[in-house]
Amino acid sequence: MKNPSKTNRRQFLKTSTAAIAAPMILPSATVFGAADKAAPSNRITIGAIGVGGRGTAVMNSFLKQQDAQVLAVCDVDKHHHRDKLEGRAYGAEPAKALVDKHYGNNDCSTYEHFVGLLARKDIDAVIVATPDHWHALIALAALKAGKDIYCEKPVTHLFREGQVLYREVAKRKAIFQTGSQQRSTANFHHAVELVQNGHLGAVREVQVGLPKGHDQAQGVTDRTEVPDTLNYDLWCGPSEKIPYNFGLVHRNWRWHLNYGGGQLMDWIGHHNDIAHWGLELDQTGPESVEATGFTAPATPLYNTPVDFTVRSVYQDGVTITMSSKNEMGTRWIGDNGWVYVNRGKLDASNKAWLSKDFDRGPKRAYKSADHTRNFIDGVKTRTECICPAETGHRSITPGHLAYVSATVGRKINWDPKKERIIDDRDAEKVLRVDYRRPWKLG
Repeated sequence: MKNPSKTNRRQFLKTSTAAIAAPMILPSATVFGAADKAAPSNRITIGAIGVGGRGTAVMNSFLKQQDAQVLAVCDVDKHHHRDKLEGRAYGAEPAKALVDKHYGNNDCSTYEHFVGLLARKDIDAVIVATPDHWHALIALAALKAGKDIYCEKPVTHLFREGQVLYREVAKRKAIFQTGSQQRSTANFHHAVELVQNGHLGAVREVQVGLPKGHDQAQGVTDRTEVPDTLNYDLWCGPSEKIPYNFGLVHRNWRWHLNYGGGQLMDWIGHHNDIAHWGLELDQTGPESVEATGFTAPATPLYNTPVDFTVRSVYQDGVTITMSSKNEMGTRWIGDNGWVYVNRGKLDASNKAWLSKDFDRGPKRAYKSADHTRNFIDGVKTRTECICPAETGHRSITPGHLAYVSATVGRKINWDPKKERIIDDRDAEKVLRVDYRRPWKLG
């Protein structure tokens, strides 16, 4: 449980135009009845950091919650378009306009630097939906500022960042939700329960399908002058500052290793996360990881693979193979059959297993019907969310190790308990964090 004195220091909006200190102890969800859920003293106040396409979508999910109120938004770009120079606008100014329109006022504050937003004592929790290379430093700063965190997947860009982050979350007893929202969807619950209750028998293999990367440049790529609306140096942050190209920032930053990890790291926090959940691997990891078939894009603008295969071997020889050539989704294969799940899809070798009335057994998946709601309830009750920091980190660890394997050209042997590479100094060097000055981890 969070220290009650910390909870009592939280401040809530009394009206839509004024913030006051309001001591509160939150022993259980039952104290927040439906009638008074939206009362000012019951609202969880939110700051959104990173309000591009995905960040705006996540922020919208909080705007729909009666007992949450967005007070501030932060983005290094005041106004931009996602991957073209037209269409819907994103950034700090459009996000403020969206929030103000929702509440019918002009109260939402905007920030270019996250430090200003985090300094506000009237904000309880933050959304971190920046490009991946900023997740860890912003989340760690938020923890030090006493905030709870909803962070987009993958939870961190670099392996070591994930270790530091989940340990700091545990140390501070903070509430943390990784944006692996498939965990809050019924068909994934159904599939996981079939696997965990042994209907497949001993599971020998899991096939995880992820999207293929981009061979050609996406969006507008001939715009090479930094626009006046963007603080590009701050956008690059701890990563190397390479020459600006519009085709490497909003949305398409994922295809350069300075800022993202390609389709592998974009989707591993979804389908491999579900694979881990079914096998009850949320707090452990593989014993070896080997990357094969990594193919480079034709465009020099990107350096993440187009095609890829990653083979991870776990205790007792269970193998998870992630590949751009597998069917999108997660398929567990056992001695007695298979189960497959994807967004909007559920299938199995035994069709009887698919019935909602089928008795799946005593093991029940953590139930959450709404990822945002699960986080808000967690903040109020100090109850761990469905995808906490360590779970998010463990789900993507095979991806981090796959890039190491691809770099050194061999299989990586891994100690999942100590989270260390075994007997390979060259591989260990690849896992090091090398930030641009003055940024540093911890």
